Amino acid sequence: MWIAKIKKMIKIAYQLGVHYETFIRIILLCKKMINLNVLYSELNNKNKHLKLIYSLIFIVFISLLSCTKKKVEIKKVKEKSTQKEIVKEKKIIKVAKPNAIALNSKNAVNFFKDYGNKNKENKVVFKTRLGNIIIKLYNNTPLHRASFIFLTKNGYFDTTCFHRVVPGFIAQGGDSENLSTSQLRNKYKHYLLPSEFRKNRKHKRGVIAAARDWDDNPEKKSTPFEFYFTVNRRGEHHLNGEHTVFGEVIKGMQIIDKITKLRTGKDEWPYQDVYIDAEVVE
Repeated sequence: MWIAKIKKMIKIAYQLGVHYETFIRIILLCKKMINLNVLYSELNNKNKHLKLIYSLIFIVFISLLSCTKKKVEIKKVKEKSTQKEIVKEKKIIKVAKPNAIALNSKNAVNFFKDYGNKNKENKVVFKTRLGNIIIKLYNNTPLHRASFIFLTKNGYFDTTCFHRVVPGFIAQGGDSENLSTSQLRNKYKHYLLPSEFRKNRKHKRGVIAAARDWDDNPEKKSTPFEFYFTVNRRGEHHLNGEHTVFGEVIKGMQIIDKITKLRTGKDEWPYQDVYIDAEVVE
């Protein structure tokens, strides 16, 4: 009677077309465990119905293996989940730095006084597709020097290009449309620097000066992220006392001249970007 029921149940499994030789191997294994002498002899005659019966035996055998495998897999997943939770806890403990300084406009002066004392470099090279520009930073504008070295070492200028060009006037850089540029500005909280006007630091040709906001900025604080080079041979003396001059080009002024001659749109942005690869010169 159970054979009739098995035949009925096995019809679906038989349609799956499991290989016949595989059934033989399973029957040989099952024959050692249960009395299947009659069935086995009939299988050698390739009785169709008995093939179905052994198909079911095969499927049941595989199902048992699958159930065991699933239990093992569930156990492994649980173990992995526990490991992940442990890693997260360790990561949180490791990342937590309550004494870390978050650079902003309120602590920028103290931050860069300390940074400037530890980082004495005063030369930076801008590598561009048009050539290299070497800049010397003035030591008597210490906050602007330290800030420029800091941003160079931390890769900010590498995300920027020359975004404003006015022939015979300036080549302005330090901005771009890259997301990484704004992300780094946000990271440093858009800090500002107090002006460092010096009588011996005028807007002659080839100097680098800091850009700034003209609205709601009576102290004339500089934005450390943008700068401009002057190209007029007579200088731009009307800007003295308005923008902090903190360095000058000592090699590659002809590259600045090339940049100012690039074709631009109405917004004075060159059609072909001139990206900056900045490095501190030891």
